[in-house]
Amino acid sequence: MVQDYFMQEEVVNHYKEAVSRVGLWISEKVILTRFFSVENNLLEIGCGAGRISIGLWELNFRYLTGIDYSLDMVKEAQKINKTLKYGIQFKKGNALHLNFNDQFFEGVIFGFNGMMQVPGRDSRKKVMSEVFRVLKPNHFFLFTTHDRNLSKHHRFWQKEKQLWRKGKQNPLVDDFGDRYAETPHGKMFMHVPTPSEIRQDLKEAGFSVQADALRSSIANEPEKVRHFSDECRFWVAKKK
Repeated sequence: MVQDYFMQEEVVNHYKEAVSRVGLWISEKVILTRFFSVENNLLEIGCGAGRISIGLWELNFRYLTGIDYSLDMVKEAQKINKTLKYGIQFKKGNALHLNFNDQFFEGVIFGFNGMMQVPGRDSRKKVMSEVFRVLKPNHFFLFTTHDRNLSKHHRFWQKEKQLWRKGKQNPLVDDFGDRYAETPHGKMFMHVPTPSEIRQDLKEAGFSVQADALRSSIANEPEKVRHFSDECRFWVAKKK
């Protein structure tokens, strides 16, 4: 169901339009340029139509690989890359089984809350373990999540808690924090974690948390960015 959502033509077009209409967020630029250098060999997981990788190329990053499990997203990213005559490698890939050698990359990115769209906590832990495997020591994994503790949907989670206690939760979800949000393109899956959950999972995978911060504390994003994505928390994890 999750993969089917990202194969819809309307959703693919939404991500394609974001490449030029939204581009790299101010907060993304601040974080990415602080922890990565233009010489680093970087992997972007869940690249969509290429918004982040294309933004990095325009900041003179030249060693970029983007993967997504939606082939239609990858095809759009490849078209844009070819039109702009950039040198980014876009290919189909699965975050649960990264088709790269151990310690191959000097940085990994999973932007726009993408890892939280992987159903099942064990699967998200598997993603972290795979990132750890392909990342060189003393380099960084950057990603974003929502924050259930600060959620504007506080009443929603209170009601969800009652449903889980009664065993009447949505049968489609696996963990407390899972939800299917209504969008113009149908129901979109998202896991909304607490910071302590993320810290625990990163520790189990072997990472140390170097930094975490809400997007609003990093930059005052323009309206086009806030319309594209609501508040989220940036995470910077280091492979020991």
